[in-house]
Amino acid sequence: MENMNVKSNNVANATVFVNLTPHDVVFNDGRVFKAVSYNKDDAARVSTAFTDPENDVCHVTYGAIDNLPEPRDGVKYIVSGMVLAAAKAMGRTDCVAPATGRRDTVRTADNKGIISVKCFVD
Repeated sequence: MENMNVKSNNVANATVFVNLTPHDVVFNDGRVFKAVSYNKDDAARVSTAFTDPENDVCHVTYGAIDNLPEPRDGVKYIVSGMVLAAAKAMGRTDCVAPATGRRDTVRTADNKGIISVKCFVD
């Protein structure tokens, strides 16, 4: 796989992060996790089905995840929060998502976009 980012002080136990979102993920410390592809069709995506709203609340059911490789030792796949939720529901433990809800997330001046995040969530 191309565009892998490795993080570890111990090479023997290194974690490789593979970014399956259609955009680069930037950490507050300046590290950049390059997207494998900037084409949205190549990104990891999950199908969803929603119930009809009841009292303004509907429920989601996740379906198949497209473009998520099989688990590999030492590899964490960077995916969207929705794909992460679906992957966890399937028992996958090899996915992470950018921690966009933290207070230390750096946002654009208009607060409509994210510049960088402190970490990933699993």
